Amino acid sequence: MWRGNGVMPTQVPEPRSEEAQTFALARMTAAQLPQALALSSEMNWPYRLEDWAFAHSLGHGLALQLEGRVVATGMWWPNGEAFATAGMIIVAKAQQGRGLGARLFDALLGEVGSRTVMLNSTEEGFELYRRRGFAVVGELHQHQGILNPGVASLQPQIREAQETELERIVRLDEAASGRPRRELLEALAGEARFTVLEREGVLRGFAARRRFGRGHVIGPVVAEDADQAQALIGAAAADLVGAFVRVDTPAELGLTPWLEARGLPSVGMATTMVRGAPPQPRRKARIFALCSQSLG
Repeated sequence: MWRGNGVMPTQVPEPRSEEAQTFALARMTAAQLPQALALSSEMNWPYRLEDWAFAHSLGHGLALQLEGRVVATGMWWPNGEAFATAGMIIVAKAQQGRGLGARLFDALLGEVGSRTVMLNSTEEGFELYRRRGFAVVGELHQHQGILNPGVASLQPQIREAQETELERIVRLDEAASGRPRRELLEALAGEARFTVLEREGVLRGFAARRRFGRGHVIGPVVAEDADQAQALIGAAAADLVGAFVRVDTPAELGLTPWLEARGLPSVGMATTMVRGAPPQPRRKARIFALCSQSLG
């Protein structure tokens, strides 16, 4: 199996105010993940404990605690030295409106430093991020439902990936995303099944499919055009007809009508935002579906 593990920093800024001393800021530990799961469940986010553990193993998490109980969380994941993604920013409903989200997010940004930061914002978090210098660069559609058979443009060049092809997948992903995501791909290789599209000896695209939330998620999906992305998703989900499937896709790439025809309606949207210079893809291939809204 291929696995990747993030290296977690150990120092957290000391509280400065009386309010900060009440709500203690600390490094999120694996032992606190059940409490983090309770927060996401309160927001009706469909994470499992395994989903929190996967994200935690790759990133850097902060938690605000009140009397030893986690009441807010936030995480960030490095993509090399120049980029990072942020997400899983949650404040317990009973503690909202007290500035805890802003305090936690400011601490998170302090750790990220000069990296370009990417995130997918809910409506509730949009103003906080905008005030911290984040600009809108796109819209993300969350598609999910019970997959129906549908019709996909089958391509004979699509097949299941071999373990020895991880390096090719990593290189294609970096070219399509414009940022290094080796640790994410290595970790996914231990959790997901990869389908690849190869033509004339060149890897043109891939799709990862794994257990997540209420069923399965398909992503990341990298392809040169929508037809390839549809074929890869169709192949990755060939044995999931009748199962619950989720796909998070950038609106501008045009997969929404096809996904809805497959029984996966758009059930929500997020605003894609960036602080800093956005990464630039280096090849024709693009990311048609995300690993998750937090990890990108």
